[in-house]
Amino acid sequence: MRLPALLALYAALVRLAFRRQLAYRTANLAGLLTNAFFGLLRASLFIALFTSSGTQTTASISGYDLQMAASYTWVTQALIMVVNLWNWWDIETTIRTGDVVTDLARPFSYLGYWLARDYGRAAYFALFRGLPGLLFGQLTFQAGLRWPEGPVAWLLLLLSLSLAIAISFAWRFLLNISAFWTTDARGAGGLYGALVLFLGGFVVPLRFFPDWLQPLLFSLPFAGIIQIPTDIFVGRLGGLAALEALATQALWALLLLGLAQLTVVFAVRRVSVQGG
Repeated sequence: MRLPALLALYAALVRLAFRRQLAYRTANLAGLLTNAFFGLLRASLFIALFTSSGTQTTASISGYDLQMAASYTWVTQALIMVVNLWNWWDIETTIRTGDVVTDLARPFSYLGYWLARDYGRAAYFALFRGLPGLLFGQLTFQAGLRWPEGPVAWLLLLLSLSLAIAISFAWRFLLNISAFWTTDARGAGGLYGALVLFLGGFVVPLRFFPDWLQPLLFSLPFAGIIQIPTDIFVGRLGGLAALEALATQALWALLLLGLAQLTVVFAVRRVSVQGG
């Protein structure tokens, strides 16, 4: 298949995945309300941290002032479904049902097929879950959120978010496709979820950890899913530091997607050996 036709195909897959999510408006509304509740709860904890013991709202903790820290909580809440922090087992389901054989027989990349669908899913949640959540945070926080300033900051954010989705997808893809070799692929998913929450910067910013531990945490792929795009959004990361962070994200995205493609090769051989 020629490149223009292939790109048109993947673009169509993105659109189809986006439209598919439109069928679940009620579920999205329920999720949006849940996100808003926990966003208020988490933001309140950060506000209490900054205002306790007479701390001024302009004070800085690990480089975050009160507005930036409150914004951090709302951005991480907005990213929950965009980067899909929770369990996602669409591929594992096709392996259990046998439908994966049809998917593998398609005349284009199996990995690219699912990646395009994931970008369509992410685009939907960015518009209908993430953006409304941020607007709710803007209205409920007295000082308002800290938004990216200028077109360069928005461009960096878009690039970072695109890479964050790729990193998250690669992890989820590897967990799903492990069902070719194990009957308990979902068990490892719980461990992955915990790692992203605590080592990706969702629960608290990684910059709140001890200074000696931060370089290690930022070198792991989990930081590229939550911490880096959120820091770019709130202005904690910019300029050369932001470009270096993007390079780290890009490296992990390439490595993990490459590993995912290699796993597909072994999975196809396994299907062929078993006569699938």
